[in-house]
Amino acid sequence: MLSLPRSVDLREVGLRDGLQLEAPIPLAAKLTLLDAIAATGVRRVEVTSFVSPRAVPALADAEQVVGELHRWPELYFSALVAGRGGARRAVAAGMANLEYVVSASDGHSLANARRTTDEAVEAVADIAELTHGAGGRLEAIIAVAWDCPFDGRTPVERTVEVARRAVELGADELCLGDTIGTTVPGRVVELLDAVRAAVPGVEVGVHFHDTRGAGLACVLAAAQAGVTKIDASVGGLGGCPFAPGASGNIATEEVVYLLEESGVDTGLDLTAALDAARAAERAVGHDLPSTLHRAGGPNRPRGRASVTR
Repeated sequence: MLSLPRSVDLREVGLRDGLQLEAPIPLAAKLTLLDAIAATGVRRVEVTSFVSPRAVPALADAEQVVGELHRWPELYFSALVAGRGGARRAVAAGMANLEYVVSASDGHSLANARRTTDEAVEAVADIAELTHGAGGRLEAIIAVAWDCPFDGRTPVERTVEVARRAVELGADELCLGDTIGTTVPGRVVELLDAVRAAVPGVEVGVHFHDTRGAGLACVLAAAQAGVTKIDASVGGLGGCPFAPGASGNIATEEVVYLLEESGVDTGLDLTAALDAARAAERAVGHDLPSTLHRAGGPNRPRGRASVTR
């Protein structure tokens, strides 16, 4: 028998991680998509990132997006930053809850942020001070926590050390990122156990990609291990522009279907989540990878055909 939590707290990341690989779409289209996402009942939304507009032009309107968030007072919004400058921009725009991404490998850190992992980790202190000064919370997202496209397998002890140091420097919580979608359930539990032992009492969430088809299996493994904070992206949108092959976020509606059918309360309405996937597809103008979306949702029995004798 599966041993699963009674409920989980999903975070919708489609507006940030989902759109960052796409051609820029108008602000109005983003807000329409956000409205569809809000209708699902999700409580937390990663809404944008404050990074270089030249590097990620799809999110160059971060300040404008944040300026419209008063329309959804019931939602907890956060934004991703890659350094001190982005954190200052975010706080100045009125976004206090930040996610600071640190790569566990030097190869990805140099490609993503042009600095080593150790240099990136040391910035946690300044970013935490900015975040807490604005009344917000800082989450350290550890990218390539399991594998790096440049350096190969990330040693468990390396990710553990990054997590421990980030908390020491002021991070309020952690999230482990399977940036290129390579991990599997056994490795998920192994790393979760090691990280949580190193930072007892600190909440650790997960962020999986379905690049190699194991994303939902990893979600189930993490939930069995007691994780209750899980990232997902509407329709399966997204990936990392600085990690070759990092396509395919796990789809929000598929996570909802998996967990709700397994007796875990997500707080999201599956029909509304499928509607949001269709809204995302319209916004980006191409098909999305979510298999549940393509299947038209859960099974709807049609009844038996009549037999004429």
